[in-house]
Order: sequence, then C-alpha cells, then structure tokens
Amino acid sequence: MKQPTFNGRVLLPMSVIEAARAGDPLAVERVLRYYDRYINKLCTRTLYEEDGMPHMRVNEYMKHRLQAKLVKAIVNKN
Repeated sequence: MKQPTFNGRVLLPMSVIEAARAGDPLAVERVLRYYDRYINKLCTRTLYEEDGMPHMRVNEYMKHRLQAKLVKAIVNKN
C-alpha cells in the first residue's frame, strides 16, 4: 500500500501519533524529529555582525520552547 503524503513528505503513521499520545517516549521523539525542519524554519532569525554582515541562525531558546509546547500538546489528554 502506498504511504500517504503531503507536499511530497510521507505523513506520520497514526500508530505513532497514538503511541505518542499514550506517553511513549520513542514515539514522542519521532514526532519531534518529524517536525524538526519546520520548527527550525520558524525559529530562524537574521543576525548581524559588528561589520553589518547578516547571517541566519536558529534561535535555540525559541526552538526548545516550541518543542516543549508540542510535547505538551501531544501528551495533554484534555
């Protein structure tokens, strides 16, 4: 059977999502890895050197906050 895709990316299987909601740490880690590129994109900022040269960096604090919110949303059963 062909895997379902969205924009060319294979979707997470429902079994992984259900296991993550049940609190399985390996499943939660898999969900975090699945969304890692998207979170990095959201947290990328342009920083400027003293000489005015721009460079792109991932704001690690913001990335950890978004990952924590994602885990909380996954595990929260309300």
